[in-house]
Amino acid sequence: MSVSGIADAAVEAARRAVGLPAGSRVIAAMSGGVDSTVTAALLARAGYDVVGVTLQLYDHGAAIQKKGACCAGQDIHDARTAADSIGIPHYVLDYESRFRQQVIDEFADAYLRGETPVPCIRCNQTVKFRDLVDVARDLGAVAMATGHYVRRAERSGAPQLLRAVDASRDQSYFLFATTPDQLDYLRFPLGDLPKSEVRRVAAELGLAIAEKPDSQDICFVPEGRYTTVIDRLRPQGAVPGDIVHMDGRVLGQHEGVTRYTIGQRRGLNVAVGDPLFVVRIDAETRQVVVGPREALMTTAVALKETNWLGGDASLAEAAARRRPVLARVRSTAEPVPAHLALDAQDIRVVFDEPEYGVSPGQACVLYATETPDQVLGGGFISRAMRAAD
Repeated sequence: MSVSGIADAAVEAARRAVGLPAGSRVIAAMSGGVDSTVTAALLARAGYDVVGVTLQLYDHGAAIQKKGACCAGQDIHDARTAADSIGIPHYVLDYESRFRQQVIDEFADAYLRGETPVPCIRCNQTVKFRDLVDVARDLGAVAMATGHYVRRAERSGAPQLLRAVDASRDQSYFLFATTPDQLDYLRFPLGDLPKSEVRRVAAELGLAIAEKPDSQDICFVPEGRYTTVIDRLRPQGAVPGDIVHMDGRVLGQHEGVTRYTIGQRRGLNVAVGDPLFVVRIDAETRQVVVGPREALMTTAVALKETNWLGGDASLAEAAARRRPVLARVRSTAEPVPAHLALDAQDIRVVFDEPEYGVSPGQACVLYATETPDQVLGGGFISRAMRAAD
C-alpha cells in the first residue's frame, strides 16, 4: 500500500468509526500528542465539522512541566498549532480546579489510605468523559472523538466498548468506567489502527507532531516520582512508622506509608534471609507489613464504584448468577479466567488461579469470555482476599 493509500484507508476507518453523516459536528479532544492530532485531522478529511478542544489541567508555570507529559504547556501550544494547520477552530478550557479536586487530590488521598490509585482512569471518568462531554453537547456536537486505542461497535442494538486491534496499545483498562450514555456519544477513530501506521499518517498529512514522543508518565507526576506530589499535598504521608513482618516482628522503620505499594520488593531495606514483599499497608497504624511472595496470592477481590456495559440488567444480576468473565487487574496484564459472585456485602471477582500483587485502589476490568475483546465493565478494588487469610 502506498503512503497515500495508508492515509486514505485511515480516513475511511475514521468515517466508519464515527458512523455519522458528513457535515455532522464532532468535538475532537486534542491533548497535543500524535494520537489526538491525527484523530482531528482524519475527521476533518472525512468531511466532519470538527472543533478541537484542549484541557488545561494544571498550572503550567508554577506546577509541573516535563518532557513527555500530556497536557503540559508545550502540548497546548502543539494542539493549537495542529488545529491551525488542519483548519479547524480550537478552544482551550481551564479545568485546573476540577482536575485538582477530582484527580490529583484523590490520587494523594488514595496513597494516604494505603491504596494504589490509577489516576488516568479517574481523569477519563470525570474530567474528560463527564465534564468535557457536557461541553461538547453545549457546543452542538453530535459526538466527541478521542485518540484512545479502543473500539466502539454496535452489537445487538447497543454500543459496546471493545479492545483495540493493536493489543500493545489497547487502552480499554483505562476506560472501563465509561457509562452506556457516554459510550453512545463517544467515538474512537484509531481503534483499528496500529500506532506505527498512525505515525505514518501523521507524516503524510504534514503534521508537525509526527515524531513527537509518546507520554510515558502520569501527566502531573514529575519524572515518575509520585512522592513529590504527595509530599507537597499530603505531608502527613511522610510520617515514619514500622516495617513489620506478618508474623509480628518489627524489622525496621519506614519514612511514610505513601512510599510503598502492595507487591513492592525493592527499597524495603530490611532482610530476614528470604525475599520480602509488601503484603499490606495499614495507614491508621502507619505499619508497612511485609512477607513472602506466597502471601500476595489473591483469590478474589471485592469491587466498589462499579460500571456495567454487559448484556445483563446489572453487574449485581450477573454476579448473582456467577457469570464467568475474564478479569484484568493491571493495565499491563492479560485478562485471566474468573467468575463473578455476590454476597450480602460485596460484588466479588473470584479468580480461577490466584493473582499476585493486587492492591485496593487498582481497577479490575472485566471482559466477556465468549467475545474476549468486549469490555463488560468493572470496578475499583476495595478489598483483596488473600489465600493466606
